[in-house]
Amino acid sequence: MALMSFIYSFIFILYSLVLLYILFYNLIQFQLLLNYRKFKRNRDRVPRKCKELKDLPAVTVQLPIYNEKYVVGRLIDNICSLAYPKDKLQIQVLDDSTDDTLELSREKVNYYKEKGINVELIHRKDRKGYKAGALQNGMKGATGEFIAIFDADFLPSDDFLMRTLPCFRDPEIGVVQARWEHLNQQDSLLTRIQAFQLNVHFTIEQSARSLSDYLLQFNGTAGIWRKEAIINAGGWHADTLTEDLDLSYRAQLKGWRILYREDIGAPAELPAEIYSYKTQQYRWMKGGAETARKLMLPVWKSNISFWKKIHATAHLTASTVFLLIFSMAVLSVPMIWAIKQLEINMGFYLVFVLGVLAISWTFYQANVLNPYNQSGLSVGQKIIRFLFLFPVFMAISMGLSLHNSIAVIQGYRGKSSPFIRTPKLNVIDVTKEKQGVDKPGNKNQRNRIDKSIFLEGLMALYFVFGIVAGIRLENYSMLFLHILLAFGFGSIFYFSLRELKWR
Repeated sequence: MALMSFIYSFIFILYSLVLLYILFYNLIQFQLLLNYRKFKRNRDRVPRKCKELKDLPAVTVQLPIYNEKYVVGRLIDNICSLAYPKDKLQIQVLDDSTDDTLELSREKVNYYKEKGINVELIHRKDRKGYKAGALQNGMKGATGEFIAIFDADFLPSDDFLMRTLPCFRDPEIGVVQARWEHLNQQDSLLTRIQAFQLNVHFTIEQSARSLSDYLLQFNGTAGIWRKEAIINAGGWHADTLTEDLDLSYRAQLKGWRILYREDIGAPAELPAEIYSYKTQQYRWMKGGAETARKLMLPVWKSNISFWKKIHATAHLTASTVFLLIFSMAVLSVPMIWAIKQLEINMGFYLVFVLGVLAISWTFYQANVLNPYNQSGLSVGQKIIRFLFLFPVFMAISMGLSLHNSIAVIQGYRGKSSPFIRTPKLNVIDVTKEKQGVDKPGNKNQRNRIDKSIFLEGLMALYFVFGIVAGIRLENYSMLFLHILLAFGFGSIFYFSLRELKWR
């Protein structure tokens, strides 16, 4: 009896510590929201130094590509139509492809060369360093004072350079980052959830960090670097899967600033398949952990303020939240018995409801009140959509916690893995049958992710057991949480299995 009491007490303490960490992260997010609202006037006003630029500088546009045959054509067409003087613009197609993409790139490059566009194809056979290696290799021949970078699925407006480059009149600005827009957010529930989440990052987080002068990140695409800042920070490194986050922090620790322009959007394609989404999540979560492992000590040794170090720590370790969410989920089932045996007053946990409310208000601000939300819905329709999507998003996020936790653990352990691209399928034009042809590019990631599918199915059954146990013990404190967890893990399992079978 004493042993069981000790075990239940240990579970209770561990569960409470996990929730405290999650609460800390939620409150950091809420503080960013408060700053976002505090600086609202500044956010809606274009910075004075960004309003005009008399002498246009030389610009190099880099397009890192790997096996993107469905979107490479429209990408090169789009970039070659940028409204910028031809004699000031250099375009580098950094194509490391091993499939038909390379030939498509070559045809497009030759076509625009004949039209007088300064565009070149740079192909590497070894793909050393993956995206970071391609960007660093391109730097050798980059003639521009500024380097604009766009991933294969991005379609910036023709005035993108003219709107962003004036911001570099401030000599401390090393990067100007634009907001991601979503070409296919209405395509499915999966794309709606992704847009729902990304809107928070590109509305609240990036804006608040930029306006508060906290450390933030270049998002790997849809932004422009001052070439000097890249060189001064040590160039692109390939020792993490998030080379963009890594270079961003190294540059800021050297004294460069990143300016985020929420008012400038760059449309892009969201992953349309669960495997593509899980691959992207794996890379982001593991890369975030790798970058935290690499740069946490330099951040704390730097001369930035203590509060900036706290926010930088929360930012760099954000992926760790999934590890804590998974731990919370696993512990929540034995907590049903711990609550009963220890006669715990669940009023104690009301403080953690504040964290949930803080996060829900942050998502509400980003997806309902956000002036740059491109959904075209009325405020009333946005509210209805929010009330539906928020619990679904919470469930799916918790359902991904096992998958993302594995990535985080591998990142902190220093286990290396290849950079696996997120396939872009040109979902606006492509047919469902054509999407299924993309098997060669997805083969490796499917083999790696498949091993966790049935674990996710078992987790769904585990939380169904928790629901039944709670009802039988007449302890309903965890019922709603277990319903969300069962739905989240069950959905990830179902869609992963269905997509595997469909292929």
